[in-house]
Amino acid sequence: MPGTDTGHTWLLVSSALVLLMTPGLALFYGGMTRSKSVLNMLMMCFATIALVSVVWVGYGYSLSFTGDAGGLGLVGTLDSAGLRGLVDNLPDGGVPELAFVAFQLMFAVITPALVAGAVADRARFGTWLLFVAVWVTVVYVPVAHWVFYFGDPTDPADGGWIADGLPAFDFAGGTAVHVNAGAAALALRWCWAGGWAGRGSGSSRTTCRWC
Repeated sequence: MPGTDTGHTWLLVSSALVLLMTPGLALFYGGMTRSKSVLNMLMMCFATIALVSVVWVGYGYSLSFTGDAGGLGLVGTLDSAGLRGLVDNLPDGGVPELAFVAFQLMFAVITPALVAGAVADRARFGTWLLFVAVWVTVVYVPVAHWVFYFGDPTDPADGGWIADGLPAFDFAGGTAVHVNAGAAALALRWCWAGGWAGRGSGSSRTTCRWC
C-alpha cells in the first residue's frame, strides 16, 4: 500500500507465524490421544480457526478494540462490527488497522485451541464448536479488551481496566492467552469429566450426555 509504513509487512508475517501454531498444536495434541481420536482433535483445532475468524470479524474485534462501553474498561462497543469503517479507512502512514485485526485474530484463534487439550478423547465435535463460540464471546473478547486495549490517552475513561487502569503491559499475551486458556482448561476439565475423581485420562466417556 503506497505511503504505508513497512512495519505492517512484519506484522502480517508475524500473524502468519502465529497462525501456523494452531496446526502445530493440532498435531501435538493429536499425538497424545488414542489413534481413533486423532482426526477429531485435528478437526477441533482446524474448525476453531474458521469459527473464531467469523466471530472476530463479526463482532469480536469491535468489542475488544473499539471504544469502551460505559467507561468501565470491561468491554468495547459494536461501532466496528463487521469491520465497518476499517476497509475504506486506510492510513497514509503507520500500520493499517486491518493488519492489526489479522494479528489479534491469530491470538483469538490459538487461545481456545490451547483449551482443546483439556477435553481430548472426551468432547464431541459439535459440542466443542458451541463451546468455542460461547467462550470466545463471553470470556476471551472481554479479557482481550481488559489487557490489550489502550484507549485514547487524552480520555482517562477510555481503555481496558488492566491496560490503562492498573496499568499493566502484557507484551507476550501471558494474561489474555496463557492464563486465560489455562483457567478455562482447568474449569472445562472439571465440568466435562465430573471433577478430579471423574474419568481417567484414557477414557473417552463423559459424565454429561450432551458432551
